[in-house]
Amino acid sequence: MKTIALLVCLFGFTTISIAQNLAYKPANPNFGGDTFNYPWLLSSAQAQNDYKEDNTSAYKQQTDLERFKSNLNNQLLNRLSNSLFGNQFGSTTGVAGTGTGTGTGTGTGTGTGTGQLSPGTYVFGTLSIDIYHSNLGLVVDVLDTDTGEQTQVILPGQ
Repeated sequence: MKTIALLVCLFGFTTISIAQNLAYKPANPNFGGDTFNYPWLLSSAQAQNDYKEDNTSAYKQQTDLERFKSNLNNQLLNRLSNSLFGNQFGSTTGVAGTGTGTGTGTGTGTGTGTGQLSPGTYVFGTLSIDIYHSNLGLVVDVLDTDTGEQTQVILPGQ
């Protein structure tokens, strides 16, 4: 019995194993796979994709009137922010400039205005601006009457 067990162990452990080398070949043609797999991979991806693009949210070009309105609102907010900045940090006095050129024209320019915000209510299109004094300082409320968006700026000590 011992001899049979010994023979089984010897032959069992010493038999030649037959195997082949494993070679990896990717399926995706982007990573070196066969290019004939591309249509199959594309159709599989499209079959799994359940996303549908919403065509109703496409970009709508502004009309000339809407662009004009937007431009006016931007200029108003720019002037307001310049005035607020000047009130808070001080502004330079009126700056005058002159210029000449080698062309056909010359020009001069002067700046006017105090840059101070006067209390009151101002309406520019859809923007309503309220400026008033409070115990906190000068308060500037900007309200867009179309969207209901509101911004409040407080200048302390004004």
